[in-house]
Amino acid sequence: MLFKHSEQQAPFMIVGLGNPGLEYRFSRHNFGFMVLDALAEKWNLPLKKIKFKAVIGEDRFNGNKVVLAKPLTFMNESGRSVAPLLRFYKCPVENMLVIHDDLDLPLGTLRIRPSGSTAGQRGMESITSMIGTQDFPRMRLGISRPPGQMDPKDYVLKKFLPTEEELKIMVINQAVEAVECFLTDGLMKAMNKYNGEVA
Repeated sequence: MLFKHSEQQAPFMIVGLGNPGLEYRFSRHNFGFMVLDALAEKWNLPLKKIKFKAVIGEDRFNGNKVVLAKPLTFMNESGRSVAPLLRFYKCPVENMLVIHDDLDLPLGTLRIRPSGSTAGQRGMESITSMIGTQDFPRMRLGISRPPGQMDPKDYVLKKFLPTEEELKIMVINQAVEAVECFLTDGLMKAMNKYNGEVA
């Protein structure tokens, strides 16, 4: 953990999207959960506390309060957890970064944006509906399109292939670095440094 003295600022919230349950743990749809778990492990921060239907952890990074949250509502209802958490912690929407999988980006690609459409991602649709705005930072992690005629709804619940594991881990590691950059240097710096294909 990095610490340095600074004036008290509004808290940050890092949200990883996924589905609860062991059967979904390693699925493509749980890419956001995987990043949160990796971040919590790096910070030595147990994610055990339950609040507003989310597993959370609270810590300080560079002097600012940071809340890590994994909604347990299932993907399509993520907003029912995120909205009350935002209110409870008095976190400005511009200080919330939501991390989620994206079918329209190839695996190995990471995109950070300050706002934008949900692109059909059900978890993001739920969040924007419940908080009433699309103007909050998000990190999209590519999972590639399903092969052949496979239904995307089935594809996102499947595990990554063994041949994809190394690239998946690289994406997770880069996403963790990008989150820390967002917290330390701001959104624009994180976008400029980490958007694109993983190194």
